[in-house]
Amino acid sequence: MARRTAALLSVGLLLLATQGALTQTDQGALPVRVLVENDLTNTTPESYSSSVVEGGVLLGALRRLQEAQQDFKFTVKEDPDFGLLLESVNGVAGSERERTYWEILSRRSGEYRRLDVGIGCYKPVADEQILLRFTTWPRQL
Repeated sequence: MARRTAALLSVGLLLLATQGALTQTDQGALPVRVLVENDLTNTTPESYSSSVVEGGVLLGALRRLQEAQQDFKFTVKEDPDFGLLLESVNGVAGSERERTYWEILSRRSGEYRRLDVGIGCYKPVADEQILLRFTTWPRQL
């Protein structure tokens, strides 16, 4: 019984010591710009502002944006080999049959580059632009 009480007290002290660290919102937040572009419809790209905690991943910035902006929605699906994949943005979903998907690019030094990891691993930096581009992949011969 004494061991159990000591363990519970330790957990309680740990929670008090880290209060706010796990639910950090604006403290230490880095601004991130998110652009949504649809190559298939030639509509004007939509631009959004979000933030991510220092060391946080893109998924966190997109979730913050979805909570703050009623006109921004996204869904993900989990692939057992590749992790989280961006499935849809603002109601537009990729399709294997139509060869469409959401390409994710980053702009840091004036030019866009494709991310080499997914939204669950990529760590944006301050003032980075993230481009979510709905596009097609080429047919294989």
